[in-house]
Amino acid sequence: MDWDKLLFNAAVFVAGVFMLDYGADKFIDHTVIIGQRLGVSQTLIAVLTAGAEYEELAVVIAAVLQKQSPLALGNVMGSTISNILGAFSLGLLLHPGPIAFDQSAKVYTALLLSITTAFSILAYFNMLNKITGGVLVAIFLMYIICTCYAIHKGVMEPPEASDSDSDSDSDNDTSDDGHSYLPSRPQGNRVQDESETSPLLTNEEALIARKRAPRSLFYHISQLVMGLLALTISGYLLSRSASVIADCFHLSGTVVGLTVVSFATTLPEKMVAIISGSRGHSGIVVASTAGSNIFLLTLCAGVIALAGLSADKSDHVLLFELLFTWISSVMLFLAVFVRADRAVGALFLVMYVAFLILEFTVYRR
Repeated sequence: MDWDKLLFNAAVFVAGVFMLDYGADKFIDHTVIIGQRLGVSQTLIAVLTAGAEYEELAVVIAAVLQKQSPLALGNVMGSTISNILGAFSLGLLLHPGPIAFDQSAKVYTALLLSITTAFSILAYFNMLNKITGGVLVAIFLMYIICTCYAIHKGVMEPPEASDSDSDSDSDNDTSDDGHSYLPSRPQGNRVQDESETSPLLTNEEALIARKRAPRSLFYHISQLVMGLLALTISGYLLSRSASVIADCFHLSGTVVGLTVVSFATTLPEKMVAIISGSRGHSGIVVASTAGSNIFLLTLCAGVIALAGLSADKSDHVLLFELLFTWISSVMLFLAVFVRADRAVGALFLVMYVAFLILEFTVYRR
């Protein structure tokens, strides 16, 4: 084994993960701000940014462009499994009290199970082609339209954001109505303008005002472009380094996508599940999980199908992997509709660990 080659690409992979998260945060944060500035519907912004796996889409597109569709498909399926068994389970384990889900969570979960069933059937019978890929993308668009309509009518709530909102620049911006988040200075104790310290105070206040002034639209557009650029570069780095790592360990692209890449790209979802679960926000945990997986199994899977799958039969997904993808959605459905507690969360986590072990041992290829 070429250790120098392995260690270098492992370092590239880790750097790619950090760049991926940075790019996704930039893209989502500044998309929201630009949408607000241009008067775009808040409902549409919420649906397009919440529960959206732009990191996964970047990896999928990069892998497809490098003719590595097995890696892309493995990443989609692995992320679907990881979001439920690896992230949702953490939310259940850390939830402080009784867990109850609202109607919106149940609707998203039922929709996810239907989409997962359709995807599993298409993948099993090798029907992921340009026609079915177009259908999957169309389903995603219909999902966006129907969700926007339902939210507008007050029937359901949008899925909560599945990515960390850590962009510090957006914290300094004002809200859409133009008011600053800074509390106003008390008026009663203001020093008189004629005092000798007035110029200094005025300069300090002016400096603070300049720092807190809203950024220009051009600034946010440039940051959005920077986020897209980071997503593009990180997608290439991840797919390329993962392919090399797979060669070093004599693993197929599908296995690496199902395990290493999917685990790394769903780290933000795991963090959201930990924080939301520990604070008792069960709706955020399940809605972000379902919303993310709908995005993965419609838009991302549709892009892969439109690009065409590899002709290498030895690197196709196995029935075991398809079953695990479908069973994880069934278990999420049952957890939301029947019972969800810490014991269920522990069961989910054990199943995810077992899945990873089986992929690296029994189903290694």
